[in-house]
Amino acid sequence: MSSENLTRDEARRRASFLSTDTYAIRLDLTTDPRTFLTETTLRFSSTEATETFVDFIGESVQEIELNGELLADPASHFDGARVKLPALVEGENTLRILATGRYMNTGEGLHRFVDPVDDEVYLYTQFEVSDARRMFACFEQPDLKATYQLTVTAPDHWRVISNAPTPDPSAAGENTATWAFEPTERISTYLVALIAGNYQGGEGSWQTRDGRTIPMGVYARASLAEHVDAQNVIDVTGAGIDFYEEAFDQDFPFRKYDQVFVPEYNMGAMENPGAITYVESYVFRSDVSDAIRERRDLTILHELAHMWFGDLVTMRWWDDLWLNESFAEYASTLASAEVTRWTDAWTTFALSEKGWAYQQDQLPSTHPIVADMVDFDAVETNFDGITYAKGASVLRQLVAYVGREEFFAGVRTYFAKHAWGNTELTDLLVELEKTSGRDLTTWAQLWLQQAGVNTLTPEIEKDADGTVTRFEVLQTAPEEHRTLRPHRLRIGGFTVQDGALVRTTSVETDVDGERTEIPELAGQTADLWLVNDGDLAYAKVRLDEDSLAVAMEHLRELEDPLARTLLWSAAWDMVRDAELPSRRYQELLLTNLSGETSSSVVRTLLQQLETVSGPYAAPEQRGVRTAEAADAVWELAQAAEAGSDTQLQLVETFTRLARTEEHRHTLEGLLGGQVTLPGREIDTDLRWKIVIALAMLGGIDSAGIDEQLAADDTQSGRKQALTAMAALPTEVAKAKAWKRTVKKDELANESITAVVQGFRRVADESLLAPYRQRYFDVIQKVWDTRSNEIATRLVAGYFPHAYGGQQVLDAADAWLAEHEDAPFGLRRIIVEGRDTVARQQRVRAADIA
Repeated sequence: MSSENLTRDEARRRASFLSTDTYAIRLDLTTDPRTFLTETTLRFSSTEATETFVDFIGESVQEIELNGELLADPASHFDGARVKLPALVEGENTLRILATGRYMNTGEGLHRFVDPVDDEVYLYTQFEVSDARRMFACFEQPDLKATYQLTVTAPDHWRVISNAPTPDPSAAGENTATWAFEPTERISTYLVALIAGNYQGGEGSWQTRDGRTIPMGVYARASLAEHVDAQNVIDVTGAGIDFYEEAFDQDFPFRKYDQVFVPEYNMGAMENPGAITYVESYVFRSDVSDAIRERRDLTILHELAHMWFGDLVTMRWWDDLWLNESFAEYASTLASAEVTRWTDAWTTFALSEKGWAYQQDQLPSTHPIVADMVDFDAVETNFDGITYAKGASVLRQLVAYVGREEFFAGVRTYFAKHAWGNTELTDLLVELEKTSGRDLTTWAQLWLQQAGVNTLTPEIEKDADGTVTRFEVLQTAPEEHRTLRPHRLRIGGFTVQDGALVRTTSVETDVDGERTEIPELAGQTADLWLVNDGDLAYAKVRLDEDSLAVAMEHLRELEDPLARTLLWSAAWDMVRDAELPSRRYQELLLTNLSGETSSSVVRTLLQQLETVSGPYAAPEQRGVRTAEAADAVWELAQAAEAGSDTQLQLVETFTRLARTEEHRHTLEGLLGGQVTLPGREIDTDLRWKIVIALAMLGGIDSAGIDEQLAADDTQSGRKQALTAMAALPTEVAKAKAWKRTVKKDELANESITAVVQGFRRVADESLLAPYRQRYFDVIQKVWDTRSNEIATRLVAGYFPHAYGGQQVLDAADAWLAEHEDAPFGLRRIIVEGRDTVARQQRVRAADIA
């Protein structure tokens, strides 16, 4: 095992005798474009006079000084990931390490980016899970908290941001300056942040309930700064602070709150205390749907929730990563629904987050919410739909189980008791048991320690006039995870009345075991029955045949957006489980899409339309189905309200579905201005979507793409051009894309993904057939030679999901059989990819039957 991969046992052993006090970190960012100077002085205590190690990944280690004594031959103590130390002294120890670090272009550690617009250099850190050691020597584990004092030398026109308030710089030489920050609060290594460069934007403040004024900055690269809507970001943040301070009965924990949109970012955002980083696509230089705006506001609130849950109180080890993320996901959705304009946030949650959870929970790689994180490698693979979405769903269910007031009373005690410390799940459950009076042991065993999702199916007997004589809910579990669970839920009955589908019956009940009778529904009538109306339970739901028929015809007439969304979700799950032909779902969607008012729901449904008309369609029907979907979407776009959110989403979807010569002519007209839509400007980002679609269809060549790039030679434009070039329908274009990403190691993280996305855009799947075996031949080497982030992007991105069928299943099986000892993260991608293809095969078979 590589020394980079710290195990939980090693971390526990180190924490058993070490306690950290302070870090003083000195960085010189003016040396050269590839490396930087890093010096760490670490003060800590030890209860044992024993040898240990410090974590550091970098170019070299020049000096190691332990308790005033310089160690001879420092290079011999450094293996590339760890610095081995001789015996410590019992009591206080001081360690100083002078080293050379490496800038990264993978979004890990200290990332360096050069803006093509103005050649300005931008830096930012991304340390979760274990990449603080790429910037400074440290004990890289969350339970060894400390304070961090940064001193940074950099070009004097830069803005330098860290967790503590930014100090006034002092001159350090020609065109350089030094920023000496005050120490941070007591936090974990993965939460330390540094963001530096010519970041520009807007500033403001917010007053907390204890009367403090919290300075706030919202920044992006100078070339993007005009598009930063700083006041909106501050307003959402401030509303969240007010909500969380009241809910948690705990003042905002930090001294300031900067939020920075950074380039080439791997994640949506990161909760560095007082120095949040966001993916740059959240800066809107063109029109975007409300679905994207809602997602950004939710992300703002998610990261803000972490200031309390994750930063103020931090997990002891990564086993409880789920609790950090699930709590932030639950709390941010609650705040979004109650203090922002996104009052239907739980509707978005039902279709988007829970849909992600259900999908992840049915993969062979699913795992309990409380995962067994034995080492860093295991942690890296578990930032998934279980950790985030299923955990949040189950927390919402727990709130309903114990009561909202009781839940937050327990949370308040938890924060008060453990502020600035580290905890485990049991620390929270103990407080919730006290405030609710409930024993949560069984609940935790069933919901947190067992994997899998249950399915709830109504079994209804009716008399001749449709009156229910017997109503039962059947619960099943997958073969691999046979746990049946108790569910507190509501069953709704809906009836068509005066052209509307309205709720006429509602019963709240408990479902447990294989079969639960609902006697309260005997004697009731309804046209459609919905199990889990209100979406409190975490379970897949089935529709009986009569209810499905009513939904097919009247779904758009149901006014309750959450109930409507749950019906969409139930039908979609039936498609994925090969119980409802995908062609019927396509009919359901195209018949009822015009009745959807939620931008986020429309976005998800259009993504599903692409799936049912493409990978889920029987091969012999796929071309026709995709063309029909494109025709229908274009017709809806023409009929949509001028300049509306829905119109934009329909046009964007049309660019992805377009396949025929007529579609190509429409796209050419949109690009050239001969075809127009009322109120719709073809702005920069929409123009690129059209260009990429035309590239796939052979409607533009490389010279035409270069011409488009010349008009938008920005970072975003360059990525879009990479995608368009890779989408060209030629063997040469595909070979060039493969070579640039797989055979060469030159492109940064987002550029790699841009090429991969273009490579996969094909109208003729035979173009990709030669890469099926090449993929399996090369993935082990890719995993061994690239960073975790880049390897994951390449191996997951190039998996041949959509163009292989049985041949891909056979190739995946052969690879897995021959590589039983391959790293878990690599095998997981192949196992998940294989399962996706196998599901496609089953769904296609049901489509033909």
